[in-house]
Amino acid sequence: MNAADPLTAPELYSNRDLSWLEFNQRVLEEARDARNPLLERVKFLAITCSNLDEFFEIRVGGIKQQIENASSVAGPDGLRPPELFTRIRQRVARFVHDQYQTWNSELLPELAQHHIRFHHISDLSDQERVWAHNFFLDEVFPVLTPLAIDPSHPFPQLLNKSLNLIVSLQRSQADSEPRYAVVQVPRVLNRLVFIPDRPARHYDIIHLSRLIEAFIGDLFPGMTVHGVYAFRVTRNSDLYIDDEEAENLLHSIEEELKKRNRGNAVRIEVDDGCPASVKEFLLEKFGLTADDCYEAEGTINLLRLLPLTSLDTDPVLKDKPFSPVPTPMIPPEADLFELLRRQDVLLHHPYETFSTVVELLQIAATDPHVLAIKMTLYRTSGDSPVVKALIDASNRGKQISVLVELRARFDEENNIAWARRMEEAGIHVVYGLVGLKTHCKTLLIVRRDEDQIRHYAHLGTGNYHPRTARLYTDLGLLTTRPELTKEVAMLFNILTGMADYPGFHHLLVAPFELADAILRLIRAEADNARLGLPARIFFKMNSLVDPTLIRELYLASQAGVRIDLCVRGICCLRPGIPGISDRIEVRSIVGRFLEHSRIYYFENAGHPKVYLGSADLMPRNLYKRVEVVFPIDDPALRSTLIDFIIDLHLRDNVKARRLLPDGTHERLPLPEGVESVDSQAIFMQKAGESFHPPSVRAKQAVLLAKKNGHPTSPFPNESA
Repeated sequence: MNAADPLTAPELYSNRDLSWLEFNQRVLEEARDARNPLLERVKFLAITCSNLDEFFEIRVGGIKQQIENASSVAGPDGLRPPELFTRIRQRVARFVHDQYQTWNSELLPELAQHHIRFHHISDLSDQERVWAHNFFLDEVFPVLTPLAIDPSHPFPQLLNKSLNLIVSLQRSQADSEPRYAVVQVPRVLNRLVFIPDRPARHYDIIHLSRLIEAFIGDLFPGMTVHGVYAFRVTRNSDLYIDDEEAENLLHSIEEELKKRNRGNAVRIEVDDGCPASVKEFLLEKFGLTADDCYEAEGTINLLRLLPLTSLDTDPVLKDKPFSPVPTPMIPPEADLFELLRRQDVLLHHPYETFSTVVELLQIAATDPHVLAIKMTLYRTSGDSPVVKALIDASNRGKQISVLVELRARFDEENNIAWARRMEEAGIHVVYGLVGLKTHCKTLLIVRRDEDQIRHYAHLGTGNYHPRTARLYTDLGLLTTRPELTKEVAMLFNILTGMADYPGFHHLLVAPFELADAILRLIRAEADNARLGLPARIFFKMNSLVDPTLIRELYLASQAGVRIDLCVRGICCLRPGIPGISDRIEVRSIVGRFLEHSRIYYFENAGHPKVYLGSADLMPRNLYKRVEVVFPIDDPALRSTLIDFIIDLHLRDNVKARRLLPDGTHERLPLPEGVESVDSQAIFMQKAGESFHPPSVRAKQAVLLAKKNGHPTSPFPNESA
């Protein structure tokens, strides 16, 4: 970035890692929000722990490597690795304190009121203590392996995120130095132990680690136990693979996965009562410093609380069940291929069922007129009906090509297993372009119809993963529009063959032209604003990081463009800075479902353009991944997106937070008399209602054309 350019000043950019930590704080706020059912609050607390684990495994591991390599490179925010690490350390320490305050002071007492209680062994009656000891001897003791630490027994290689106990021992009074041993809490055993013989919906629980602590002396007969302290190590889990050097990408990734559990330690968590001498011993063994150590004000690893959400409890402790409904655009018993020849279909997950996409694949697998299926797979479920349909289609003699992204983080092993199964079924499996992750969500079905060979395409913002499709908000388009499907077909030729990128007229594809296309569209809005024409931008995404695009948004704001951004997670743009970004408002929605869809809206002088896609505005998405952003050209579907989906995101005043110029968020105030709007709750309530019925599509198109050639503006107090 140009230091002479005032719009590249570091104070105009938030740090991406610190911004992510603020996102996790918003998740924690959901755990503290008494309006949420109690066990859902426990779930949010557990999610913050899982999120923080990944942050250390990937982001902090990389920052520590930069420090070790004496890197002095600063990001757009001006922070160099050592200063950034210090800021992260300070922020995470406050966050961990907030986590345990939430658990100890809020959730734990409320759970007890609903007959879900946690106990130490000292709390139990004599009879219960006898049961606990017998349970330990029968169910736990046989699985444990004490590991002594002495000159003949070096410190053990402990697995990533494993929970362990370090035991301070003494054989006799003559021992002058402390003896240590390590006992790993077995992953194969349930971490929550339920005391038996309780009334229905009454649960008395002991953490497995506390049970082992209480009876750990049984593992060391003849020794005196002076102390038992839980600890947990987090390791750098990023994979380091040079695509150009790897002769076999699948084999290279398999070899790297073997190292993941044994990477360099980046964090250690210990009981808050752990003595300084024991902490120093552990830090020395892991090659860490005091800045890498975090004290848990209670049981370590709050993710272990997640099984509570599956208990048979009072229904008021959980969200009301919700099941996705069929899209009203597809009538029951409709011939999907015939319907798609007549109209596009917009899918809105998880409110509308993802099974529509699965059923399309299953129908295609058995349809004798289908000749070929091509698909990208970034993530899918362990029992994927998507892959089963592809295998079925291959077994029936159809030409099947699947691009499997082996580097989908933490899903690598799952994807390798599916890739092998598909290859065994005769499917042509490829692994994408050298140096690029394939992150786009595309499906192409080639069918010989009565009149011609036709392409049927699905383009989406989310993965072909039936389980997460019930938890993430995403959008998908089913279409046979030749202008789109021909470009999708060409994209597959680029991904699976040796074709050069020819340039597309409709799809915006990274890394080839997506960034430039977004820049052109932003600049066009700025030009329209200067000419006094309608100019507005709405973006919805997971993360906004790219400094070039942020600078362009600042310029558009200065030109008079009103910009509304809905950014769930990381946002490096600072809104509300006078003269720079005072026409930009950023909000983040964190609710029952994970906001995952990407929407890009441009007013375009009264003729709106709306795009959906797989890409966030991050350098990795724009320049290091294959991403597809696609237009919504059907007037009725565009109207649905603008007047219903975008409008609700802008009006949410329950789950939305507003980003402040300093990088923190605040809940939106709800003035007296103003109706509360929870966008996800309304989407659930409205699921199945027809906002774009096929029977009135022609009428909608006529009405829209008459209304100055565009749908009603979703933005309050703005002319169309």
